[in-house]
Amino acid sequence: MRRGIWLILIGIALNLLGYYLMGEEIYKYGWAMVSGTIAFGVGFLSVIYSLIRKMDRRAIMKERAEDAEEE
Repeated sequence: MRRGIWLILIGIALNLLGYYLMGEEIYKYGWAMVSGTIAFGVGFLSVIYSLIRKMDRRAIMKERAEDAEEE
C-alpha cells in the first residue's frame, strides 16, 4: 500500500512538472505528463488491489474462526 501511495504522489508531481513545462512553452513536457499518468495509474491500482486483498483476508480469517468454533 505504501508503494501505491508513493507512486500516486510521484505521478501527481510529474504531472505538475509537465503542466509547468507546458506553461513555460518548453516542448519537452510530454515525457513528464506520460510518466506521471502511468505512475498515478499504477499507484491507484496498487492501493485498490491491496485494499481488496485486506478485505478478502479478513473474510477468510473470519470464516476459519467460525469453522474452528463449530468443531
